Amino acid sequence: MPPETTEQSQEYAYKAEMKQLLHLIVHSLYTHPEVFLRELISNASDALNKARFFELTGDGATDPSVEPRITITPDAEAKTLTIEDTGIGMTHDDLVARIGTVASSGTLDFIEQQRQSGKPLDANLIGQFGVGFYSAFMVADEIVVETRHAAPGSAAYRWRSRGEGTYTIEPAERATRGATITLHLKPDAEEFAQEYRLKQIVRKYSNFVDFPIYIGGEQVNTVKALWQKSRAEVTDEERQAFYTFLTGDPAEPLGHLHLSLEGRVNFRALLFVPATAPPGLFREDFRRNLHLYANNVFIQDDADELLPEYLRFVRGVVDSEDLPLNVSREVTQASPAMARMRTALTGRVLDLLEEWARADAEKYTAFFEQYGALFKLGLGADFTNRERLLELLRFPSSRTPEGAYTSLAAYAAAMPADQPDIYYVLADHREAAERLPALEYFKQRNLEVLYLLDPVDAFILPYLGTYQDKTLKSIEQADLKLEEPAQEALPEAQRTALLARFKAVLGDAVADVTASPRLVQSAATLVVPGGGLDPHLERMMKAFGQEAPVSKKVLEVNLGHPLMQQLAARLDAPEAPVDDVIRQVHEGAQLLDGSLAQPAAYVERMTDLLVRLTRA
Repeated sequence: MPPETTEQSQEYAYKAEMKQLLHLIVHSLYTHPEVFLRELISNASDALNKARFFELTGDGATDPSVEPRITITPDAEAKTLTIEDTGIGMTHDDLVARIGTVASSGTLDFIEQQRQSGKPLDANLIGQFGVGFYSAFMVADEIVVETRHAAPGSAAYRWRSRGEGTYTIEPAERATRGATITLHLKPDAEEFAQEYRLKQIVRKYSNFVDFPIYIGGEQVNTVKALWQKSRAEVTDEERQAFYTFLTGDPAEPLGHLHLSLEGRVNFRALLFVPATAPPGLFREDFRRNLHLYANNVFIQDDADELLPEYLRFVRGVVDSEDLPLNVSREVTQASPAMARMRTALTGRVLDLLEEWARADAEKYTAFFEQYGALFKLGLGADFTNRERLLELLRFPSSRTPEGAYTSLAAYAAAMPADQPDIYYVLADHREAAERLPALEYFKQRNLEVLYLLDPVDAFILPYLGTYQDKTLKSIEQADLKLEEPAQEALPEAQRTALLARFKAVLGDAVADVTASPRLVQSAATLVVPGGGLDPHLERMMKAFGQEAPVSKKVLEVNLGHPLMQQLAARLDAPEAPVDDVIRQVHEGAQLLDGSLAQPAAYVERMTDLLVRLTRA
């Protein structure tokens, strides 16, 4: 890195989104404002890790022998609090990019939504959304940062802001690398200038930081790499405290894995499955919070190559002696050792989930409710573990009560011997699935139907295919093998004439009109011809602005329904509005499956029919 040139003091304006974010942080009521210290310590720890990595990569660093430490100095008389680290420090560009700009897109929108919900903003969200530094404005009316980067020849700078829309950067005098953050405390935050209070906070939130934290000359935290210990040596209390430190989540996780593996690759790991999905889990910029170490030396804090996307909810630490200390992020991604660790870790996480599914159905249900939509995506990405993933999938069904799930294995075990296929239906929610006319046949015969209600279900269907030699088929497909009614509802001549009239009136609007074997109470329904696009998937594609293939549907009519019998009896009656009723039946079926293009015409015709009926 070339030497920097110093500049005169310059004022910068925060970007509009940053101004709004600062306003929300300063003026909104947070549940635990003390977490600002946790966030500043976390930032200092990151800076120390980066300095250690910077030294090991051979790029050279100033003060290589300096002790890695975090020093917290309160001054009750001056009403200030100082947090100093001997980490990598920041350049002028770092100050602009990392402190002058909001960390992740969408942060402001999320915090604003939380505020408008009327609930107090949970301060634990601060760190998870990359705005930890700004939380200091909850307790300070001015913040001053003095810093110098570890690269030889780097200049020192002073950053200053009152959090009101602008900040200044000016040259500073600083001989050593690192950063010193000074908070000028607000009158109602003077408790944070007391040593005893600061020690309480550090022991509560930051006890497991990798570096010593000093307050008043005393080391306050206990530096413990729990993952390097054996499982028997770690208490439940230590493990919970470490999880809270790592994630900012005070709740107990659903479960954990404490691993020490030797073989083709040697590594230790301590992994957690949070009880609730962290905010932003489905966002593209979600940070994994899976930390990677090499021989107890920090490499990176979002090692997303260690686990596949569908397991991105796992939090924890992985430490391997098989990674070189000078490993870079790019080398890491292409490392054979990383690939082997990914395979081993994926297998162990699936082992844990299989154990829950087998021995603790309540816990597995809790897991699936939080992460099922994400977990299902593995079916289309992890072909090595496809069979294991199939067994771990869960769906509600026509036989499960609200909030309960079934597996493909349980479904197959309960199938009648002569049932040819596994049946499913795509829908937005359970009530919508149970209102479908196509379900009537299956309810009457007590045939189980899987309810695929997650938006991702439509996209994993091509990867489901078959299970135990049974094909998964939608109940809205026209080519299902269904039993015909025991007795024909209409004489053959009337049946033929009625279907012919429907076809003549509807013409090209439908692919065909047939007698329905699946309807019990309803008069008609639209089903998809072989190879056609599922109507729910078609609606989803249109909602996302994608062009859905145009496919005509088959209109199935219930010949046993009183309406069809009345129509068949009056086909030749000149005064009977047969053709309008046929159009109304078709458009009513379109209304139910969400494809009605002209609801106004439908309502107008319905009104006209009612007028004729009331005149009769």
